Amino acid sequence: MRKSIRNILLSSAAMLLPMMGAAQTEVTTYTPGVTAEGITYFLPRTEFVIRVTATVTHYTPGDFRPYAERYLRLNDIPREAYDSWQIDNVSIYSIGTPDENKVFSVKLRQKTSAPLVSLTHDGILLSINAEEKDNNVVPAAPAPVKTSTKLNPRDYMTQEILAAGSVSKMAELTAAEIYDIRESRSSLAKGEADNMPKDGEQLKLMMNGLDTQEKALLQLFKGSLTTETRTFDFAYTPTEDKQDILFRFSRKLGPVEADNLAGEPVYISIKDKHTVPAPQPTDKKKKEVDDVRYIVPSDAEVKVFSSATTYATGTYPVAQFGNIEHLGPELFNKRMETQVHFSPVTGNVSKLNLPQP
Repeated sequence: MRKSIRNILLSSAAMLLPMMGAAQTEVTTYTPGVTAEGITYFLPRTEFVIRVTATVTHYTPGDFRPYAERYLRLNDIPREAYDSWQIDNVSIYSIGTPDENKVFSVKLRQKTSAPLVSLTHDGILLSINAEEKDNNVVPAAPAPVKTSTKLNPRDYMTQEILAAGSVSKMAELTAAEIYDIRESRSSLAKGEADNMPKDGEQLKLMMNGLDTQEKALLQLFKGSLTTETRTFDFAYTPTEDKQDILFRFSRKLGPVEADNLAGEPVYISIKDKHTVPAPQPTDKKKKEVDDVRYIVPSDAEVKVFSSATTYATGTYPVAQFGNIEHLGPELFNKRMETQVHFSPVTGNVSKLNLPQP
């Protein structure tokens, strides 16, 4: 991702020389080994980062699971540990990456007023004659969040249970203790306990204590659950109207790569809305103006979905669906100190300041 900008001084000496004539900033298509000395910049290609937030539930069987039906009449208790995944949220972010087919060079000229150029760390044009912060980043992914309802059953076992000589006997005594806990709770609720609490707050504390004790001992039969929430990022760069498999999702494995057939496909769909007209044919004999290039992007509809669910949709400007335009050489002549800010995601002009000459 983009983390910094470079501020490049295009010839400090040039700023000290008298500005004579009507020199202009010259920008040409970059040709390695041929382009004259200058600073080279990229126009961006729009890339989408799809962030998937998913939760996995880990099930761990209890030590007394084989005795759950015999002593507590609990049926359908899973025999083996398992993981179960679900998708909680899908977010769409757009960033810019350097387009190697859209590279230009600003020549160092002595009599122009475009000395300061800001670039991202990988060379995408950010601004001319102005400082610009590089916001071409995706928010940092949150750390995994774990939650667990698991208690330590041994903290709630009686001395008799702990001293039992076999697992079967321990299970039998534990089940008897669970029934005793339920009977005590019932007596408290009916007001029939031998030692009734003096007020409602004390009653609540006693009931909560019994609930926790029963829950801990039941885990030995029913097992325990632990959940963990994670994020997964999938990058996609559109080149045309298309539908692709972005990733696959498995209830057992979670989000996996698109070529992993263990999961069901989750698709990304890109549809260019053609919000900018197609470029008109130009006279090839006419020399192209050497000036600053920028992009007018076209909007595209982006959708992330599966056969059963639509996870996210939105409309986003896409650089590669738009047109390259010329900013105009006269904006950087000796009398103009034009300030221009560009979007590192789409290459469009985001702000233009034209001071009076």
